[in-house]
Amino acid sequence: MNKAKAHVFEVVWLLLAVVLSAATSASPAIAQDTSRVETSAASAQFPAAQEPTKPPPPTPESSKDKDDVKITARQADELFHSVDQILDFDSKQTGLPIKREVKRKLTSRDEVVAFLTKHLNDEDTKRLRRSELVLKKFGLLPHDFNLETFLVALLREEVAGYYDPKTKTVNLLDWIPIEEQEPVMAHELTHALQDQAVGLQKWMKKGEKDLAEIKKDPTAADIENDEMDNSREAVIEGQAQAMMFQYAIAPTGRSITTSPAMVDAMQEETLTGTSGTKVFNSAPIFLKESLTFPYTYGMDFVVKLMQKGGKEKAFAAVLQNPPHTTRQIMQPETYLSGEKIDPMRVPDFKHDFKEYQKFDIGAMGEFDVAVLIEEYAGKPTSKRMYPEWRGGYYYAAKPKTDHKSDSARTAPLALLYVSRWSSADKAAEFAGIYAHSLHQRYKKTEEVMGQSPDRSTTQNAEAESELLQGRHEWNTENGSVIIEEQGDTVLVSESLDPGTTATLETEVFGAPPESK
Repeated sequence: MNKAKAHVFEVVWLLLAVVLSAATSASPAIAQDTSRVETSAASAQFPAAQEPTKPPPPTPESSKDKDDVKITARQADELFHSVDQILDFDSKQTGLPIKREVKRKLTSRDEVVAFLTKHLNDEDTKRLRRSELVLKKFGLLPHDFNLETFLVALLREEVAGYYDPKTKTVNLLDWIPIEEQEPVMAHELTHALQDQAVGLQKWMKKGEKDLAEIKKDPTAADIENDEMDNSREAVIEGQAQAMMFQYAIAPTGRSITTSPAMVDAMQEETLTGTSGTKVFNSAPIFLKESLTFPYTYGMDFVVKLMQKGGKEKAFAAVLQNPPHTTRQIMQPETYLSGEKIDPMRVPDFKHDFKEYQKFDIGAMGEFDVAVLIEEYAGKPTSKRMYPEWRGGYYYAAKPKTDHKSDSARTAPLALLYVSRWSSADKAAEFAGIYAHSLHQRYKKTEEVMGQSPDRSTTQNAEAESELLQGRHEWNTENGSVIIEEQGDTVLVSESLDPGTTATLETEVFGAPPESK
């Protein structure tokens, strides 16, 4: 789902690939161009929120636009002058040197939205639609949700400023009061320093490879590196967010590394919705978490590195040696210790899916399972479970036979999803959570009884949820669903034919499943 996150992020983390491949730059920023655009969900002035409902359609002019108050020419001069002071502050705090002057420009809301939307080309739209279907297959977006409509509406509501690495310009906003722009400027100017240090466009391109768009089957290493764009996004946004918070509390004489309670309170405030963030407030859990991930987890990652190794470790060094998985971002100790996780066994996709047309493929990282578990079991269970993740990937496909027929075009998306956990008990717990999701995602779910002798469903007091062990099968309106746990691994097959599923079971587990 990373690419889904990544494309959504690139287009607007355009916005995310959770397992998927659609969202890119975890903030309403356009990522193909790697422009750093900050949104209200990311800045303390424009908090974000909860309670998902269907997002309203975008309108040419919102009431928020009508309430815009243009800053005066004198205020603009003052704002331009403060750029150099804040850039100097950021440089001293991060240790990243100022190599050249940063250009500045005063821009309007319409100019900002035009800048962003012009990057929504046909290829981006195609990727978004692909990711949207996969996200819906996992139940992370409602079936009637229009991702493109949501993103366009979000862009207009949430944008709060941006740094453009192409023109080396920080764009200041003519409708935001000057006192509200200064902390955001501390964020944006950190991007300018990053750009001068490593070249943001080139640096971010390291993670651009989309596994769904390459002809060759991905290797285990390809899948492991599929989260590279999301983790790099978290580094650059986490560093910038850390400087925004540091700038905000600097007058108190405190530091973000020694005042965790204050930082937590500020972080919490940024995640509390207001009447001015209606589009964001209405977003499904997956989109909210994806959009805020680079800022929240990214900043926590940077602060942890500052505490362990000072500003050199947290800024210049991590830009030279960035993490490549969301696990390393969410659990900084795994990055600091150099943790190595054994690569997962991957099947021969081209051979096994010979009756299908590849639709999407990618890693299902630690962040992805965290959101998936939160969606179906709640945040406390998610926080307890996601550190136990040890690998995952998905493959989505459409039937190849008679692909021009109406029945083929309307055929449900077929899905293989494999995840690995720290122990058999954790794998069984995740299998139970995933099985619970079926009742919310399908209109009809009838479990096929009398299957393999090793199948069992038990309640584990320590796990606080049902453990699903062995092989289970359900009939749904979109075909069969198989959830199979063997040791530390869980295989999910949805809407695949029995022969393909049997072949995949053999390849994933290394031996045929127990006879029935």
